[in-house]
Amino acid sequence: MNSASPANLYDYIIIGAGSAGCMLAKRLTENPAKRVLLIEAGKNDNYIWIHVPVGYLYCIDNPRADWRFKTAAEQGLNGRSLLYPRGRVLGGCSSINGMIYMRGQEGDYAAWVKATGDDAWSWENALRRYKEFEDYHGHANEWHGKGGEWTVSKQRLRWPIMDVFREAAVQAGIPASDDFNQGDNFGVGYFDVSQRKGWRLNTSKAFLRDAAKRSNLTVITEAMVNKLLIDPSSKSCYGVQFTKDGRVTEVHCDTSHRGEVILSAGAIGSVQVLERSGIGSASHLNQLGIPVMADLPGVGENLQDHLQLRMIYKVSGIKTLNTKANSLLGKFMIGMEYVFKRSGPMSMAPSQLGAFAHSSPDQQSANVEYHVQPLSLEKFGEDLHSFNAITASVCNLRPTSRGSVHISSLDPEAPPVIAPNYLSTDEDRKVAADSLRLTRKIVQSPALQPYTPDEYKPGKQYQTDEELIKAAGDIGTTIFHPVGTCKMGRDDDPMAVLDSQLRVRGIYHLRVVDASAMPFITSGNTAAPTMMIAQRAAELLTGE
Repeated sequence: MNSASPANLYDYIIIGAGSAGCMLAKRLTENPAKRVLLIEAGKNDNYIWIHVPVGYLYCIDNPRADWRFKTAAEQGLNGRSLLYPRGRVLGGCSSINGMIYMRGQEGDYAAWVKATGDDAWSWENALRRYKEFEDYHGHANEWHGKGGEWTVSKQRLRWPIMDVFREAAVQAGIPASDDFNQGDNFGVGYFDVSQRKGWRLNTSKAFLRDAAKRSNLTVITEAMVNKLLIDPSSKSCYGVQFTKDGRVTEVHCDTSHRGEVILSAGAIGSVQVLERSGIGSASHLNQLGIPVMADLPGVGENLQDHLQLRMIYKVSGIKTLNTKANSLLGKFMIGMEYVFKRSGPMSMAPSQLGAFAHSSPDQQSANVEYHVQPLSLEKFGEDLHSFNAITASVCNLRPTSRGSVHISSLDPEAPPVIAPNYLSTDEDRKVAADSLRLTRKIVQSPALQPYTPDEYKPGKQYQTDEELIKAAGDIGTTIFHPVGTCKMGRDDDPMAVLDSQLRVRGIYHLRVVDASAMPFITSGNTAAPTMMIAQRAAELLTGE
């Protein structure tokens, strides 16, 4: 896909070619009379490691595909700062994420309806949208669609130790499941993944490649958006200013014919663009000397993320990826299996086995999710351990902690201040302690005992609530699901940035369409819900 020089006027200008932006580019260009411009800060997605599933190891914290953000030091994580990956490439985070296809649970969407007053966000309506873009590995049925652009596949490998963990979870009271996308995810089973014939499927491949063949779509890569163009008298967003190859360019949308600017830069990026454009908390903008176009104190607030607690168990008498990948012969065999079969460890999503469970009996629905892996390492980017081990990561699906993201400079390349505020509420700390105990209960089930599991991290010395909360701060890390920073809400919600149709309050011809729009985080991985939000935006913009 070659970058193209735009004409000055478009019907739609989309900022960000990620999980939402690529879908919107395809949907909005289906009308040949509409001219669409898609602006992306990153490069084309022609980097091989984007498309090999295990390549996320080489994309995260790599400037070729990642913004390389970091959080501020987190009190709840005992003063640690975390890497905070966000995709900077065509496909956005869908080019570097864990490839797990997950819609969330029915109750999530009931909460969205309550927060927005709009039944369009109900589970039934969301399910209809999911089915429209889905190409499910099984037959079309009441839960899944067939023939859409987004391939949902079974994984192309199994690990005996994962089957053993699944059996242990069943023995601990978590039922077996073969589909985590029917509204109630309580169960344990293998994740479905966003892959096609053993290759990663990103939204660039699924949506943008077809759309780019249309004459009414222009795609510009390696272009940094400086700000939105807003008429201060009419409060109308009429275009975008961006820099490419050192040259500042302005492009306009045809607001006289219902043209719009659509911000799809993600839960971090959309906040940055809004604040640089004078949309946000007036007090914060005044401190930076930015003229206020709309005083919206909710911009950058309400940051929600899933914090995963990575428990590691040594095992014996059964193989894991640790020892398989730590020999030259093992690495050679892994490579050959992928070359000839598109299967094996190189086709792995970061996590293969999942479980949804109740952290304690008083929870009304599944409130924690497990990502289980046949491997272990000290931290992301380091080598696997030399001993056989598994990692059972557990996250609180509905955290009550709220963080923030804000710019500290008008420089578009300056990183924002990201403060997730993990484990800042009593409820989140209780769920963390309960989750660690639940993991121990699963591991102590009879199925795993022949393999003598030995808790390597955090360690059996942590027993009391206070000790377990400290341990959670030591082993907790992001699972890369930031949402909510430009949330939808009712008219009487002073922190709502968007109305229920994704329109920015107080500014005409401007919408935000990405994960930042979620009023509450979904109970699961967030890529598919972000695409569903884009599908809803396409309905609104095309009148379908």
